[in-house]
Amino acid sequence: MLPPIASRFVAGESPATALQRTRELNDRDVGAILNRLGEHYDEPEPAAEDAAAYRRLVGDIADGGLDACISIKPSQLGLDLGESLFRTHLEDVVARAADRGVFVWIDMEDHTTTDATLDAFEDLAREHDGGVGVCVQANLRRTREDVERLAGVPGKVRFVKGAYDEPAEIAYTDGEAIDRSYEELLSYAFEQYEGGIAVGSHDPAMIEHATDLHATHGTPFEIQMLMGVREEAQYDLAADYPVYQYVPYGDRWLSYFYRRLAEKTGNLRFALRAILGR
Repeated sequence: MLPPIASRFVAGESPATALQRTRELNDRDVGAILNRLGEHYDEPEPAAEDAAAYRRLVGDIADGGLDACISIKPSQLGLDLGESLFRTHLEDVVARAADRGVFVWIDMEDHTTTDATLDAFEDLAREHDGGVGVCVQANLRRTREDVERLAGVPGKVRFVKGAYDEPAEIAYTDGEAIDRSYEELLSYAFEQYEGGIAVGSHDPAMIEHATDLHATHGTPFEIQMLMGVREEAQYDLAADYPVYQYVPYGDRWLSYFYRRLAEKTGNLRFALRAILGR
């Protein structure tokens, strides 16, 4: 059983607990993005197991008629062991999801995985008529070029600020610079994309920027936030906009929880504020 500090941010250890969380969210007009915890495998067996688990999860979502999709980390499907293994597992999961009408998000990890992740997204999004999404990170200097490249690709793009401590030569490290990059990327997307924009942020200023852009351009978009963070705001926003909550689950919750706190020093203060309701 998860301790209270973790159960606020992780749905539980089994798919059943994640599906129950999804039903509860759907009752409040919020969708779910389900992520089975696991990443950076150094053996092929866990990657194959997680790929099979995602295929089963796709069936559970479809059979239950749930407003939910799945989100997968490339290293979870074996990218650390080779791009070929990653592509094989991802293609199998996406094909299964396409058959059942379930959307698949590909998470973005550190900058060393960016090219392989974007290449896989572009190929699969075209093959499956947009049933796939990818995440881009505003802190990377290359992201504007990537976003321009993806403008004509079917599917969705999730915009986040970026959680990895990347080298200064390839990334913005100042908070104001990252915010400015995020705003500029959203402005470009709302002007140039026909839809498929996901605003992955808890920052009220960024969400307000997105809603203003939506009012100006009419471009469809959705808001995505993490389980356990600003949940009342999520429910309030769902009255006017599509909102999806990122719901992790699985028995690897301990490493996930501590890794999230360790990614940036500010995450610890952020998590404590969320727990204390401040």
